[in-house]
Amino acid sequence: MTADRFVSPDHIRSLFSQAMSHMYRTEVPLYGTLVELVGEVNCQVLEAQPEVAHQMQLSGERERLDVERHGAIRVGTAQELATLRRLFAVMGMQPVGYYDLAVAGVPVHSTAFRPIALEALTRNPFRVFTSLLRLELIEDAALRAQAAAILARRRIFTPDALALIEQCERDGGLDETDAWRFVIEALETFRWHNQATVSLATHQALHQAHRLVADVVSFRGPHINHLTPRTLDIDAAQREMQRRGIAAKAVIEGPPRRHCPILLRQTSFKALEELVHFPAGEDAEAGTHTARFGEIEQRGLALTPKGRALYDQLLAQARDNDGAGSTGEDYPQRLQRAFAAFPDDHATLRREGLGYYHYALTAAGRAAPLAARTQPVEALLAQKLAVAEPVIYEDFLPVSAAGIFQSNLGGDEQRAYAARTNRAGFEQALGAPVHDEFMLYQQLQDESLAQLLG
Repeated sequence: MTADRFVSPDHIRSLFSQAMSHMYRTEVPLYGTLVELVGEVNCQVLEAQPEVAHQMQLSGERERLDVERHGAIRVGTAQELATLRRLFAVMGMQPVGYYDLAVAGVPVHSTAFRPIALEALTRNPFRVFTSLLRLELIEDAALRAQAAAILARRRIFTPDALALIEQCERDGGLDETDAWRFVIEALETFRWHNQATVSLATHQALHQAHRLVADVVSFRGPHINHLTPRTLDIDAAQREMQRRGIAAKAVIEGPPRRHCPILLRQTSFKALEELVHFPAGEDAEAGTHTARFGEIEQRGLALTPKGRALYDQLLAQARDNDGAGSTGEDYPQRLQRAFAAFPDDHATLRREGLGYYHYALTAAGRAAPLAARTQPVEALLAQKLAVAEPVIYEDFLPVSAAGIFQSNLGGDEQRAYAARTNRAGFEQALGAPVHDEFMLYQQLQDESLAQLLG
């Protein structure tokens, strides 16, 4: 087969994200309500703020907004994680960042599979936050061994999915027919199954160790546990969820509402309590399992290491209230007070090196003589011959992720596990190093500067 018959990984990613959204809407109808709600809020924002609509149109973000989704999945073994890396590579998605959620009371460490090139992000920025269970954090040795044995027996990928991954790796791509076959087969890994593979008693023992342990170990597949549309106003979306009687999370995770959004803000509706059948000899026992939920996110400026250090400092300050963390009715006020120290205009954020920006000539700049276009960047910006648009944050925040997980796995914050970060162990299981997100953002900024001054 010649390479020109292959479809692009971006195309396969778009097919997969659309199929995933359709599947999850069927499995969790409330997710469909969430998508409709977010669409209405986004339309209201774009109508009320034409300057935002214009900026998004210029940057290419308007086209990606309606299709933008992120999902989350949790696996139990190194082999499962390494195969997921190969599966996502077919769709042009690479592992970016390392997240240790154990320090926040969730026994997993994670990465995010996503596209990394600007063109690919513009076409479809589909991401999957992928977590690997840390069995070593289960204190009961017998239960830990039992969980490991259960996970070792399961096969979460269909034979055809594995064959198509190998075919893509061997041939360098897939044609349209095989791309659709791949999507159909890959979806099976993410599909919900209400038949548990363990007894109700085992599920309860795993649940007692940690709700997330039970979620990962008790089923034949990992099932996607949420799918997230992007909103332009998460506060309005939160209010609309509450108005419609949707059991929304009490607190929006991440930074407070700002004139210049930064990083990531997230909220969700509480996880569904779903009927599950547990094997019991020749019969089956009925029980329930709580794992899948709906989430909304709002994305802002990607911060530099300097900006991220300030963010982490201020977030810790807001949460340090006699151990209250993000609980308590006064948390939004504490958060707002703490973040008063974080600049909230793009000119200052850019000058102080707190965020990443994409530089481009304006229409006036493109029409200007060559001598005018070769001035220093600051002069081009001052004369409105160039603009600096914020680079959107494409990644995740460990404290926010843990907060979302905990709110949907049982409510109150939990103590941190007495375990050290193990990035090396995660990358060994993954079979590859994760990309450094700061380097990726710096590269996007540097490339735009090179084109501007080239």
